[in-house]
Amino acid sequence: MPNRLANETSPYLLQHADNPVDWWPWSPEAFAEARERGVPVHLSVGYSSCHWCHVLAGESFEDELTAAYMNEHFVNIKVDREERPDVDAVYMEAVQAATGQGGWPMTVFMTADAEPFYFGTYFPPEPRQGMPSFMQVLEGVRTAWVGRPEEVAEVAQRIVRDLAGRELDYGKSGTPGPGELAHALLGLTREYDAARGGFGGAPKFPPSMVLEFLLRHHGRTGSEGALQMAADTCEAMARGGIYDQLGGGFARYSVDREWVVPHFEKMLYDNALLCRVYAHLWRATGSDLARRIALETADFMVRELRTEQGGFASALDADSEDPATGEHVEGAYYAWTPAELSQVLGEADGALAVAYFGVTEEGTFEHGKSVLQLPQDGPVVDAERIADITARLLAARAQRPAPGRDDKVVAAWNGLAIAALAECGAYFDRPDLVERATEAADLLVRVHMDGRARLARTSKDGRVGANDGVLEDYGDVAEGFLALASVTGEGVWLEFAGFLVDLVLDRFTAEDGSLYDTAHDAEKLIRRPQDPTDTAAPSGWTAAAGALLSYAAHTGSQAHRTAAERALGVVHALGPRVPRFIGHGLSVAEALLDGPREVAVVGHPEDPALALLHRTALLGTAPGAVVAAGPPRAADGSGGEFPLLAERTLVHDLPTAYVCRHFVCARPTTDPVELAEQLGAVRP
Repeated sequence: MPNRLANETSPYLLQHADNPVDWWPWSPEAFAEARERGVPVHLSVGYSSCHWCHVLAGESFEDELTAAYMNEHFVNIKVDREERPDVDAVYMEAVQAATGQGGWPMTVFMTADAEPFYFGTYFPPEPRQGMPSFMQVLEGVRTAWVGRPEEVAEVAQRIVRDLAGRELDYGKSGTPGPGELAHALLGLTREYDAARGGFGGAPKFPPSMVLEFLLRHHGRTGSEGALQMAADTCEAMARGGIYDQLGGGFARYSVDREWVVPHFEKMLYDNALLCRVYAHLWRATGSDLARRIALETADFMVRELRTEQGGFASALDADSEDPATGEHVEGAYYAWTPAELSQVLGEADGALAVAYFGVTEEGTFEHGKSVLQLPQDGPVVDAERIADITARLLAARAQRPAPGRDDKVVAAWNGLAIAALAECGAYFDRPDLVERATEAADLLVRVHMDGRARLARTSKDGRVGANDGVLEDYGDVAEGFLALASVTGEGVWLEFAGFLVDLVLDRFTAEDGSLYDTAHDAEKLIRRPQDPTDTAAPSGWTAAAGALLSYAAHTGSQAHRTAAERALGVVHALGPRVPRFIGHGLSVAEALLDGPREVAVVGHPEDPALALLHRTALLGTAPGAVVAAGPPRAADGSGGEFPLLAERTLVHDLPTAYVCRHFVCARPTTDPVELAEQLGAVRP
């Protein structure tokens, strides 16, 4: 008998709709039920591509005896962290404060007033490695609830008080300057893994936002050290097992320091961010490797994550069915033995593939299987032969049971994908990628945006979800629209971005200029979430700051620029201390220090010289430069669609570019070479 999750839109919740656990979605009714029955609430938070979430479900939530105990003694609430990042953030903060660590699945026990008193993550079915079993946890919580209710209430109230005392006060920290950014670079240099690329030890995550900061810092200052760290890390990841050498796209992270064995889930946000990073690395260096990875990652997103409605799905699972055993295991879709390669390719090509992709007899992964890599010392090969081998292996892999796909469309992550695909399409003469970006943007407007321009967090199969967008949705979608406006020359996307950043000012901004993750009128939780640090994607705080800054550069709005500067006080405070965890904020600060530059390119739309100047402007490496292209805009507002085009005239009736920053403009130019010099080093 399906439980209450059967009508939800979240693929993660639907995975649990047939559990014997009587799950509730997060709702007032669930807490009212707990209050009426006098039982605690058990909150379980995860997401559809989470490996250990699946393990916990199979071991405990699908077990009839465990489910019966849960149903009798608890009200059980299941939350998809990707649908409700606000709920996840509040209780994850409590978990981390209490235990010193966090992660998913997240297990929280709380009162009917949503006040938490006991926490954990994964619990095994039997005691293991110092961990109690899940049933022992349930029984312990039940015993405390019945036998020591005053103690439980006191603990819950103390935790809520402690959380309330953790309010941030970064609104008066001041705008970050060159000193703070130089100090952040120094901190990154100390944590850099010079031998393997990346930062820190295992597990090692792709540092996409830090890489963007390093590229922008190089663009502003010419720092070769910053560029080298970015380029070497990008090459190490691209050659490692974290990158899918056959189908393109990046896995979530590497379990080792060398990027060899990934945690195989593929997330939209990782691939959108990294696609853009590699495109920007190519823009700065002309690297053939960077160009290839950017395009392959873009093609992966379009091929494997695009939905029928034109948006992009959230993730591919880490697990899939192993044809040999019938079991669902990590990496079954991606790993190979030498024998499997020879079976598909024949002996000669199989032997070449073994050497080229770093496959070994003992295996680099599990059960004698290897994750494909591109070792630095691989054989010299014929490119056409490798392309043929790759195509044949990809076709053979397609016959394996594919990992599951989370078809939920998340507004924020689609905003990131829109920006990446629009820029890749412009840089690499791929108008199809610009079209895919435009279709995704159109879906967000049609399905996710209501008549007041408020965003819904998710949709699935064209059906909008019930949850309101959070700050990262507004920031990332506005960023995607602004990138699309710069690439297409269609001012409507600037208008839509304006609606969103205005809502950031009206609904998410505190009096001191700091930003909250939820709107002023959002559901009240035990704490209003407010986190400026990057996790797997840009924080809502710094994403919104970036969108506010770009919109201000496009429009000349002092209100939006002031809001961006005030929000960046958090970078002044945290950038020198924890640069790895505020990379996006550092990137926005680089744009602020550089201007950002405002580029207006005017000309007759049918003139090919306009297209050349426009592309040259987009390829400039000046951090965060905004680009407007189209026919001139008259003083009365007629003509071009962008404020930056107002009263810009053609020089000698030729397409002309104007570059301005800090209220000063360079000489108007009709020459792409001169424009390139005004915007930093450019590769054709």
